Amino acid sequence: MEEQHLQNRLIDLLRQDKIQLWLEPYRSLRDPADRLKIQELAEKYASVIQLPVEEVTSALETIRTDTRQKDEGNKEFKETAVATLVLHLPKEEGETKINKEKLKTKLDITTQELKTQISQKFGFKYFGLLCGKVLSPERRLDEQNVKNNSKIMVLKKPAPDAKAEQKKEEEEQKKEKKNKEEKEHKQQEELQKTQKGFEILSERDGGEDPSTTPFLEIADQKGNPLQIPDEERKALILAMGFHEKGRALMKKRDHSAALPYLVHADEQFNKCNSAILHTVDNYAVLQLDMVWCYQALEQMQCLDDAWERLGKAEQCFNRCYGKERSRLQQIKGHTGGEEVLFLRLHLLQTVLMYVKGHKNTAQDKLRDVEHRYSQLNLDPQKLQQLQDKGFSEQEARLGLRACRGDVSEAEKLILQRKKEKQVLKLKEQDKRRRRLQDINTLVELGFKRRDAQRALHQARGDVDKAYGMLLDAADAQHQVNLNQLLSMGFQKDMADSALRMTRDDVQQATQLLLENQAVIPADLQSPSPPSSSSEEPSTSSESTGGSSRQDEDLLVNELLEDIPKHEEDYLDLTLDEEKKLIEKIRAALEKQN
Repeated sequence: MEEQHLQNRLIDLLRQDKIQLWLEPYRSLRDPADRLKIQELAEKYASVIQLPVEEVTSALETIRTDTRQKDEGNKEFKETAVATLVLHLPKEEGETKINKEKLKTKLDITTQELKTQISQKFGFKYFGLLCGKVLSPERRLDEQNVKNNSKIMVLKKPAPDAKAEQKKEEEEQKKEKKNKEEKEHKQQEELQKTQKGFEILSERDGGEDPSTTPFLEIADQKGNPLQIPDEERKALILAMGFHEKGRALMKKRDHSAALPYLVHADEQFNKCNSAILHTVDNYAVLQLDMVWCYQALEQMQCLDDAWERLGKAEQCFNRCYGKERSRLQQIKGHTGGEEVLFLRLHLLQTVLMYVKGHKNTAQDKLRDVEHRYSQLNLDPQKLQQLQDKGFSEQEARLGLRACRGDVSEAEKLILQRKKEKQVLKLKEQDKRRRRLQDINTLVELGFKRRDAQRALHQARGDVDKAYGMLLDAADAQHQVNLNQLLSMGFQKDMADSALRMTRDDVQQATQLLLENQAVIPADLQSPSPPSSSSEEPSTSSESTGGSSRQDEDLLVNELLEDIPKHEEDYLDLTLDEEKKLIEKIRAALEKQN
């Protein structure tokens, strides 16, 4: 970070002096006089920024080499369409220096073709490419805004076939690398399990037994359910599920494992209507978390979209919370808890300003950040007072921040939250019980449980309307099946009887007609066939011991362990990481004075 800061400061000074290091006499430094000129530059700038001449000379040499190569690359790109890409490779354990490599390639190739080149040159097997967004393997680079001199992050991924790859690594690699691969396999499996589990949850209806069936519902900041189209509801649940999994890994300081989950969450959020994202602050928090991971991995300087993500977060917070938090005050009655998000936002903006070489702006923003931190850093004695009254550390911390450190107000707020949460819980349980009764009523009338759930959902809980929809669907399907049998040459009355006897199973009805020479005897025909019944034969997983459903429940229950119990868990920051980053930036800025 300091190296990048120094280079950016020198670039600003070079621009002010209109010095272009990629041109002579600096370009080649053939003559001793030319080398003397760059030495004079180093001495001049060292006195300005108060750093040793050796450091400034080294930084100028790096800038000179980079700009010369960039100039040569630009000329080559104009003449041959061969672009130069700057790859930021994954750091190995223990490494601190950023590992950058350049790769020349055409831009009319697919991402997969580029990945093949990278794999051949650097030996990586399983990885993704990030250039502001994840690059799609099947699309061309130029179609995804990859340009000459674009910076691309190489993000390691675990192998898709855990068992086969594990065996191969055991045979070919040492124990240390094998253990590393096993860890990557586990991460990939967890990623796939997370997606599958939240897809299951997104398809479940709230009318199932609340004592045995986990169910997620999209709610506003007061916990009230939001009416959202099914497709967007699924995308939102997947987005929030990936986000929570990523946040759980961030709490463990495993930012490299967290980032792929956050990238997946971002992709799902982008499938949603922007109006929905203005209602809840999840999208803004995700943008903040992604940039927080970037800085933790020391990759901010290679991501051109870091500042853009922070801008999106700030805009979303302002829309969601209102001007000067007015909407938030109206909804929740307090605004103190959300200030930790703005602390992180401004802290990350400070880091970006420093990395870009804007020292004065970074110093100004750091003063603001330090002031915010002093207001949000809680008195341990006040925390203990609330814990002594039986509240958890999280409840105490959230309550104190929401009430700006007032112990008595925090106690009132915590108790009020508990009461509101219990009321919402009872309302939800009652709502689900009533929905379950309606579903059972429709099932007793002969419809499939899943069809009944879907119809009730589409009918917004109106059981009579759902019944009509199911009847219409059953009649329509019966007519389709009947037309299919008629096209085979069977008589209408016989085909109709066969379908009703086999509960609209075309294959069984056809077999029945063939066995009876297309004429079904009267004694075989049901006197009162269930014309609208949609019951299915006992061949589904639901009727074979329920093993599939039990497996699903085990999976989603495991996933829900990562879903925090407290709805404001994302605001519960100890500020330990923030404190360390503030100290790091302060030390770096003081070194420049």
